[in-house]
Amino acid sequence: MAKGRGIPGGMNPMGGMNMNNLMKQAQKMQRDLERTQLELEGKKLEVSSGGGAVKITITGRKVIEELIISKDVVDPEDVEMLQDLVMTAVNEALRQAEELANSELGRLTGGMGLPGGLV
Repeated sequence: MAKGRGIPGGMNPMGGMNMNNLMKQAQKMQRDLERTQLELEGKKLEVSSGGGAVKITITGRKVIEELIISKDVVDPEDVEMLQDLVMTAVNEALRQAEELANSELGRLTGGMGLPGGLV
């Protein structure tokens, strides 16, 4: 094997993939992911529980922007019911936001299962 030639026979360890092309594809994917994440911030989901007694507006990036509680459901004698309604609405809002993010980002990553909660 000649010095500086790497693998004998001139084989490319990347299986024929040009490293520059690979880097360009990775950079494009990064830009696309960043753009999609910004778009998710602008998408809003509205979720309610208790027949509309508790309403939540959440972004696709899982930021709760609004929480509305109907006066009809505020009962000092039954705080547990209000807590349950809020918890139900928040959990459903988070579930829907996660589903939206997975759908949007999954199209870009092809379901690679990237770390850090990206997909």
